[in-house]
Amino acid sequence: MSTRKSQINGIRPEILSTTINDNMSSDERFQNLVLRPVIKFQNDLLIEVFRNYITKHKSVFYDLSLEKRILYIENAIHKDMKFRNSMKGMVIGVFSVEEYLIYIENSSALNKRMMNLVKERLLSQIQLFEKPELLTAV
Repeated sequence: MSTRKSQINGIRPEILSTTINDNMSSDERFQNLVLRPVIKFQNDLLIEVFRNYITKHKSVFYDLSLEKRILYIENAIHKDMKFRNSMKGMVIGVFSVEEYLIYIENSSALNKRMMNLVKERLLSQIQLFEKPELLTAV
């Protein structure tokens, strides 16, 4: 019978570019071994959640310049505590119990790393956040 830990690890993508060495801090090691794969795994969900965030905030995002869209994403991630906590929950929910126990030892620093990774992932895919075209009847 497989355990939750093995099932969770089995669904995470492998990130081949990740390097782990003895000189890394424990936070950096956690970031590379846990946070990056989890956030990559949750990518599609994070994209849809941000699309919903845009809609819930009257779609003003679509009228902004690229520079202001970047600031909008940064502000959503760093200043909107409800949204931030929702994003954190989507990442933490895919931790094993052992990973969670490591996380809670230094959650403040790891939250900062986590939210920066989520922000960078959204920014790197900003082209996905274009205004949806309305369907027209033919």
